[in-house]
Amino acid sequence: MLKFSYLAMLLFTIFGSFWLELVLKTRVLRRIKRAALSILPISIFYIIWDAYAVKQGHWSFDPEQILGIYGPFHIPLEEFLFFLIVPLASILTLEGVRSVKKHWPVGDEEASAK
Repeated sequence: MLKFSYLAMLLFTIFGSFWLELVLKTRVLRRIKRAALSILPISIFYIIWDAYAVKQGHWSFDPEQILGIYGPFHIPLEEFLFFLIVPLASILTLEGVRSVKKHWPVGDEEASAK
């Protein structure tokens, strides 16, 4: 059961924030291309940084707590998913707050609201 620890944390993150899409109608998943353009460039940077840190021995992944499926740079599948799921959950949370606090502009919307 310990083998699913990292995956369980990712599922907890999904269930903790993805309900906002349905309940608060954040429309983040409907604009998945926009979300991907926000998430993928920085995720690539962090995956490279992660690979460097693992290679240098700065940190490692406990084989007891991961599935054992590895991708490029010998990074576990769960780590790749982390760099997609956590930023998406953050965007969903931000948009959830914005849907409750009406007329709360962020980013480039703030300039156009003036």
